[in-house]
Amino acid sequence: MNLTVLGSGTSVPHPHRSSPAFWLETSVGRILLDVGPDAPHRMAEEHLDWPNLDTIWVSHFHLDHFGGLAPFLFSLKWAPQTQTRTRPLKIFGPAGLKSLINAIDDANNYRLFELPFPIELIEVAAKVKFEILPGVVATTTKTPHTKESLALLLTDVDRKIFGYTSDTGFTEEIATIAKDVDLLVMECSFRSNKPIQTHLELRDVMRVAEQSSATKLLLVHLYPEWDGVDLVSEAKALRQGEVCSEIIEAVDGLKLEI
Repeated sequence: MNLTVLGSGTSVPHPHRSSPAFWLETSVGRILLDVGPDAPHRMAEEHLDWPNLDTIWVSHFHLDHFGGLAPFLFSLKWAPQTQTRTRPLKIFGPAGLKSLINAIDDANNYRLFELPFPIELIEVAAKVKFEILPGVVATTTKTPHTKESLALLLTDVDRKIFGYTSDTGFTEEIATIAKDVDLLVMECSFRSNKPIQTHLELRDVMRVAEQSSATKLLLVHLYPEWDGVDLVSEAKALRQGEVCSEIIEAVDGLKLEI
């Protein structure tokens, strides 16, 4: 698996951090993890094969994670690169995905589903397993962020394990499902004294990482308060024992091999 960070930031406009989105390339297909408002153009900027994207995962319905979905579908109607495509695009997300995207579609008769190829909307619950790509098994876990928000654990055909918390408050359960992952992508919204409990600050992140035994930890969803701060050094200062052989601050355009 190979990961490209399309957006390392949040909903707050930032000159160097786009809204959340991550491109995961596997040996059997391509997954877009969350689709923030900047995601459609960021995929093009990174020269990714967006016309042949296989699957989209929507973790929850906050606009910085979901707001690019309708514009992306609208663009696929007109893009010359997609006019001969016949393979379905599958979109997985929590309960409410269908009603929300249908409401957007109906709001101005956008006809988002009138594409040269089928769009499949698939709602999933917490604590279920399903194939997100052929041979790639996904497991979901409820997170304390919104009523629908879900974390995702993927195991690919090569037995590599990838975890994505998306937005979350602190919970022991994330560490449990992310046990022994090869790469754990975790939100690290705040440095300290977080203003709300439904996000993480750095000390929370390291508590989860210690329990998960992740090999690599990628810190994402970084608010502007992290500007000018050595995030990795501060994380290592809080690290206990041999937890996480590598801690990485996400930046837009970063590419990692898993």
